[in-house]
Amino acid sequence: MVELGYLLAAVLFIGGLKGLTHPRSAVRGNITGSLGMLVAVVVVLLSQEILNLTLIVVGIALGSVVGAVLALTIKMTAMPQLVGLYNGFGGIASVLVAGAVLYQVLGIGAGSGGGTGAVASAGAGLQMLVATSASGLIGAVTFFGSLIAFGKLQGIVTEKPVRYPGEQVVKVLVAAAALVLAAMVVRTPEQIEYYWALAGIASLLGILLVMPIGGADMPIVIALLNSYSGLAAAATGFVLNNTVLIIAGSLVGASGIILTNIMCKAMNRSLANVLFGGVGAVQESAGTGDDIYEGRVKSTSAEEVAMILKSARSVVIVPGYGMAVARAQTPVRILTEALEGDDISVNFGIHPVAGRMPGHMNVLLAEENISYDKLKEMDQINPEFPNTDVAIVLGANDVVNPLARESSGSPISGMPILDVDKARTVVIIKRSLSPGFAGIPNPLFAADNTLMLFGDGKKVMEDLVGAYREA
Repeated sequence: MVELGYLLAAVLFIGGLKGLTHPRSAVRGNITGSLGMLVAVVVVLLSQEILNLTLIVVGIALGSVVGAVLALTIKMTAMPQLVGLYNGFGGIASVLVAGAVLYQVLGIGAGSGGGTGAVASAGAGLQMLVATSASGLIGAVTFFGSLIAFGKLQGIVTEKPVRYPGEQVVKVLVAAAALVLAAMVVRTPEQIEYYWALAGIASLLGILLVMPIGGADMPIVIALLNSYSGLAAAATGFVLNNTVLIIAGSLVGASGIILTNIMCKAMNRSLANVLFGGVGAVQESAGTGDDIYEGRVKSTSAEEVAMILKSARSVVIVPGYGMAVARAQTPVRILTEALEGDDISVNFGIHPVAGRMPGHMNVLLAEENISYDKLKEMDQINPEFPNTDVAIVLGANDVVNPLARESSGSPISGMPILDVDKARTVVIIKRSLSPGFAGIPNPLFAADNTLMLFGDGKKVMEDLVGAYREA
């Protein structure tokens, strides 16, 4: 019955992941996955005959309160760092659970006379010891790496890559020390201090691995750390000899790697380049776009844009991180309805990494009940731009920067972008001419067919809605 329960939980996990592949089924997928976890937890409690329900109920209550507060108070713009923090929680849980099991087994072994042989006879075989070392190593790297990633996205830690002479050598030496300690845990598990030394060195390694990576690349790092947390959980499953934990961890590990690969392709970057290249910094140098912008930027008003929209037949809106920051999705929906009321075709061009994470823009727009059919991926919408009358870029920057088409010379060279510059008229809504996360100027701002509508995204969109209704 226990194995059947685990099998049911695994099927629900897989069904949940399948549901998450499309916005229409995402809510159902989330519920399905949660139900699978409920089944797994209940089966574990029953199979282990855990009778002290007080601590379990207290733990569930505390976790539920913390989770509910975070979910209700977190801004959508902060969702990537929240995901990163959750990854870290998974990693530290693996470290603590594996360490607790090692303590438990060592206690049983001590009663049998102590020593490595006694520990092994109590259930600490080679598989369990190797898995314990893997849990401590991967889990600690995940936890502290996730804390740094969270700090960079939250602005607590500098978004610049932190580089220093001999950086790669230091990381190799720390990684080698961690592997040596992992081997010592396997070889002499009765020396429990080796395990915590391993966790400490792995924590340092997690910090060293993430600090040299710039803020613009943090979404990729978070996806990779998500995979790490799954691997740590799978390793802990082998420590506990728990089938459903092995399956769940493997699913998280695999899906994290797939997401990482998708984001790397969307940015035309290799994973090695992200991890060791140190690009993606936010540059603070002023005036880098003077040669491009001076005398060429054309500012406009909501009234002028409204008149242009009145004569349009097709409009494409390109949302970006700025829309999320300004919480401008509601006036975007209102404008869309007004345009469609005048028989104007409206679609949305969604870049895979717009808003720091795949699906970020989709979620914001779906919350406004904007039809999924209007949310076009890059490959779908790019052929439409030459026939588009007006492209409205709301808070996006690097994902529409023509410099990406150059083979070299900028951090985004070769990155696939949305071809908004091919539309007849481009309206860019932005607070200023400041660069995006890549820290480079955007020639689109000074293009002949571009109009800049400066101001807060939500306020500008509300003004645009009012001006369109009065036009």
